Amino acid sequence: MAASAVRRVDAVPASDNHPGIETMTDADMPILRRDLLRSAACASVALGILPDLVTSPAFAAVSDSGLDAGVLPPGAASRFAQLNGIRMHYVVAGSGPPLVLLHGWPQTWAAWRGTMAALSDRFTVIAPDLRGLGLSERTVSGYDKLTIAEDIRALIDHEAGGHARVLGHDMGGKAAYVLAHRHPDRVSRLALVDCLLPGTENMDSLRGGAWHYGFHMAPDIPEMLTSGRERAYIREQIRAWSYRKEAITEEAIDEYARHYASPGGMKAGFDYYRALRDDAALAATFAGKRLTMPVLTIAGRYGVGSRLSDALKGEAGNLTTVIVEDSGHFVAEESLETFQRAVAQFMTA
Repeated sequence: MAASAVRRVDAVPASDNHPGIETMTDADMPILRRDLLRSAACASVALGILPDLVTSPAFAAVSDSGLDAGVLPPGAASRFAQLNGIRMHYVVAGSGPPLVLLHGWPQTWAAWRGTMAALSDRFTVIAPDLRGLGLSERTVSGYDKLTIAEDIRALIDHEAGGHARVLGHDMGGKAAYVLAHRHPDRVSRLALVDCLLPGTENMDSLRGGAWHYGFHMAPDIPEMLTSGRERAYIREQIRAWSYRKEAITEEAIDEYARHYASPGGMKAGFDYYRALRDDAALAATFAGKRLTMPVLTIAGRYGVGSRLSDALKGEAGNLTTVIVEDSGHFVAEESLETFQRAVAQFMTA
């Protein structure tokens, strides 16, 4: 397979603009309600919902013993710890400086299996299941990215000696961004992968936003419409946001779906989106503040493209940008070798 095409820009100069964050006011709420209804209709079409005609295989509830040893990378260990008030599950592999990998939706720590195997010869790679997802404890609240960032701070203190390189994708990227602002002493290098900064810029499809944001934010409706159809919905979302659609295998989708289909799994995932208004308010407090550590952005040309790096130009003085030309949202799987090479080069510099 030919190597992925990459465009790299090093040491992007700072500027005063911050286009990656928008705020939402009460005046926007009628628009949001309208968009939620539209999003629910889109979801019904995506799932092909015709009651009594759509069937889906049953998934067993996931327990501590539900981690298939065959899922673990060679030499990796599955661990649990009580951190920031929750029982967190995480996987550790390798030796060397600690590197924390944060997954997004609709995935689990297992999104990093290939990356862990490739980087464990030079790093101690730590991949948690984010709060409420995978084997980590489901909670009623706490899905705002400040709380998630505090979960990861506790993990770094517990497992990495209080200091680590941190990489986050999608929702994990939003949490990593907040962590770097709130606890810069814990983050030596920051990598953000195909995510947008915490905010509300994707809530309104009429302003260029993605329909699933509004759908996921609606109370109860997404749980109701995806119940019994979890795998179908997760598969549709992954395929829709991938450029190389074969890169994430049916077996990988099975692994994600069995966790999200367990009791409370889909609700926890949707709650990450429901917290976006709080995330936007938090991000606004970072205005004018700089990220002091080196920052890497990796994005798919058919994912967020240059929007992530553009949003960081005003606050990251030492910024490296990688745009992967033949990738969508799931860069780590769609362009595995290119992704691993960029991460290894940045994290070892």
